[in-house]
Order: sequence, then structure tokens, then C-alpha cells
Amino acid sequence: MLKKIFRGWTKREVVGKMKWIVGLGNPGKQYEHTRHNIGFEVIDALSSQFAIPLDQSKFKGLYGMGHHKGEKILLLKPLTYMNLSGESVKAVMDYYKLDLEDLLVIYDDLDLPAGKIRLRQKGSPGGHNGIKSTVAHLGTQQFNRIRIGIDRPKNGMSVSDYVLGKFHKDEQPFMLEAVKKSTDACEAWLDKPFLQVMNEFNQ
Repeated sequence: MLKKIFRGWTKREVVGKMKWIVGLGNPGKQYEHTRHNIGFEVIDALSSQFAIPLDQSKFKGLYGMGHHKGEKILLLKPLTYMNLSGESVKAVMDYYKLDLEDLLVIYDDLDLPAGKIRLRQKGSPGGHNGIKSTVAHLGTQQFNRIRIGIDRPKNGMSVSDYVLGKFHKDEQPFMLEAVKKSTDACEAWLDKPFLQVMNEFNQ
């Protein structure tokens, strides 16, 4: 009887309401700890902090599901390479019937000083290819995000070389603090409206 009832539920009814947090980056050893992969670093930190292992490989991504503070949570790292991130985000959303209002995307931003974070509820991609892909696949710019500043290249270095490079020694403490603030903001969002969290962390 129970099996019959369970089979009659939709995926949405089985999964229920769930917050989903996506960090953008590039897969592979050569990209670890690069500026463009700061979103992945926040997801790794959340995986540890929330005790949610990233133990499932599907939907062109690496993800994990669990509970923290009474909330169901899905953590996702798209493995499509940055320019195609939206393919993984959309696949997860469609399969689990997730709501856009429950999505939070974390990524690097050239227009903010290194280590500064900025929370927003919507906005244009601003030249970020991972966000361009996500917007294109979701069909909207209206989703929560945490932008983590990596500053702009100096001395004529190209943007592509810069974002795929590692943080300088003097930048590392700022970036560690940015990862910590970002995980704190994610945790605060589990029991507060995103607008309230945004006001707190954008001070």
C-alpha cells in the first residue's frame, strides 16, 4: 500500500521544499584554487559545515543533498566548465522541480575588490560566462546570488589568464574571509528571508 502511495507522488511532493546552492567554477586539478573557482570553494566549505557530502554525480555536476537547521538542502558544483554551467543548473531544477526563489548562485566578480562579497536578488551577467549560461537556461535574471570580488587584472594581463590564475599570497587572507562570510550568509538564509540576509551582509 505504501509503495502504491509513494509511486503516485510527483518528484516535487516526494522531495518537498528545498533550498539549492550552486557554486560556479571549472572542473579539474589545474583549476583548483583559481580565482574563477571561488564558487566551488564555497560549496566545499558548505559541504563540510553542513555535513552534506558531495557524493552524487549526475546532471553534468557533482552534488549532495541533506538537512541543516531543519531545512532540506542541495549543494551543486556544475562540471560542464564555466561557459555551460546553466546546463547543469537547469537539469537539477527540472528533475527535482525546484523553485527559483530557493536558488542561490555563488561566483567570482571582477568588479568588486578582492575578498568583498555582495548579495543580490537579480542582475545582468556583467560579462560572467557562467552567469550568462545560467540566465540563458533559466530564462530569467531573477535569482539570488553571492558575488565574490576578485578585482581586475593589472599590468596588461588578459582577463582569461587572470581569472584562471591563483590568488597572490597577499590576497589569500581576504579570500579565506570571503569564503567564510559567504558560508555564513548561506547559513543565515536557511532561516531568514534573502532580503534580510542581503541587508545584513551588504553593510
